[in-house]
Amino acid sequence: MTVILAEAGVNHNGRLDLALALVDAAADAGADIVKFQTFKASALVTASAKKAHYQTETTGGSNTQYEMLKALELDLGAHRAIVERCRERRIEFLSTPFDAGSLDLLVRDLGVKRLKIGSGDMNNAPHVLAIARTGADIILSTGMATVDEIEEALGGIAFGFSGRD
Repeated sequence: MTVILAEAGVNHNGRLDLALALVDAAADAGADIVKFQTFKASALVTASAKKAHYQTETTGGSNTQYEMLKALELDLGAHRAIVERCRERRIEFLSTPFDAGSLDLLVRDLGVKRLKIGSGDMNNAPHVLAIARTGADIILSTGMATVDEIEEALGGIAFGFSGRD
């Protein structure tokens, strides 16, 4: 079976109206799943963290990486509205959690049953383990990983699934 996943990511620019429009566009295009990113800037970077060179080139240099990420956050209310729109449009909501609080928001507050681990986190063993321990289905993005790195991530997932209550 083929499943079409539409990548919304942070292309909503922190605006709920754009996030809902992305859900509509994905549903109208016939996608099965629309995937967002869930994070708290304060859990990822310090307030004074500078942007990477490519970020400065694409977004300018007037703010810090923290300020840039903070502007892209969606709160619990926005997530609930997006999940509801997904239900209305009969498209699955999916998100990549980037920190423990965001993982809790997705699983405990929203009841998400499938999560995606981004390729940048596939070798973050504590995060992979925490995601696996939720019991949610997992999509593992491997990016440019080696076979050894993929095997290690899969081992962490298997260990997490086996250690659940």
